[in-house]
Amino acid sequence: MSTMAAKRDYYEVLGVRRDATEAQIKAAYKELAIKYHPDKNPGDEEAAQRFKEVAEAYEVLRDPEKRSRYDRFGHAGLERGGRGGFPVDDPFAIFEGAFGDLFEGLFGGRGRGRRAGRGGDIHCDVTLEFLEAARGARKRIRYERLELCRTCQGSGMRPGTRAETCRYCGGSGQVVQVSGFFRVQTTCPACRGEGQQIRDPCPECQGARQVRRRVEREVDFPPGVDTGHVLPLRGEGHESTSGGAPGDLLCHIKVKPHKLFKRHGPDLICEVPVSMAQAALGGEIEVPTIDGPMRITLPAGTQPGSQIELRGRGLADPNGRGRGDLLLLIQVEIPQQLTARQRELLQAFAQEEERNQSRAQKSFLEKLKSLFVSEEDSAA
Repeated sequence: MSTMAAKRDYYEVLGVRRDATEAQIKAAYKELAIKYHPDKNPGDEEAAQRFKEVAEAYEVLRDPEKRSRYDRFGHAGLERGGRGGFPVDDPFAIFEGAFGDLFEGLFGGRGRGRRAGRGGDIHCDVTLEFLEAARGARKRIRYERLELCRTCQGSGMRPGTRAETCRYCGGSGQVVQVSGFFRVQTTCPACRGEGQQIRDPCPECQGARQVRRRVEREVDFPPGVDTGHVLPLRGEGHESTSGGAPGDLLCHIKVKPHKLFKRHGPDLICEVPVSMAQAALGGEIEVPTIDGPMRITLPAGTQPGSQIELRGRGLADPNGRGRGDLLLLIQVEIPQQLTARQRELLQAFAQEEERNQSRAQKSFLEKLKSLFVSEEDSAA
């Protein structure tokens, strides 16, 4: 049988529109997952590949953060997670999560047995100073996670003892309920699908198999991250009690505002105050950048509200697309209090200015004069 060669658009895979709701995406996934499930298509490699493909599409489109990243950057936007572009560790776990306990009875009671479930994810909030986010930073993160009990090695039993077969389900971990034409197989409520029950629990974890431990990790935050970004640390979450992979640590980032810089994506905006003399005469001025102070040349005759763009002096793009720009907004300051000498000089300047009016001033005065003359003619 042939297998898929190229990765298709996730919306096309599930057969839904790009504005599909969460319920529509889940319904489309369920229909296709049942159609291509390996238990329903034994020996069909193409069906197995399709099963993985729809699981991959569903895993991305059901997650708002992943879906937003995919909508903006396509498949390339998902390859930063370090999973080789395939964001599904276990397509069967996705299937079980979508159907709950009913999945065992969907194919005539032919269950796949107890699977090694993945450990749970941990969410933590991390606050960064603006310049830490701009330049990248290493931070020490402290959090608590569930790890396998070292006393019983995760068995939940007192060392040297053994578990007993569950009497409720006979060790299968499943119970079947029949009502008319319906046959539903669910997880055994007595042993929770284990097939065994612990009679002598471990004194440290009390049979829970896990204990809560405090963990510290050095985490590198890349330059350019912003509030709302989530940095995943693979395998740093809760450990699994069934032999599966550990979960992830998901760092939710919040960046503090800056006194000088305002952010618009990778671009920065900074208001720069200059004096009247600096604006009129021009010359070198010092401006702030995230890399440190920088001297630039202010053109003579710079007007209030003028903009100066410094290419590549903005923030790094977390997706590796270079750096943004720094936009300087020139604010000309008008002094409110003058010394006697300043007033004398400005008065002399005003007299000289009156004798040498600019074209704009002359044009404005001529228009103003014609307006008054027109009103007087009308009144006469």
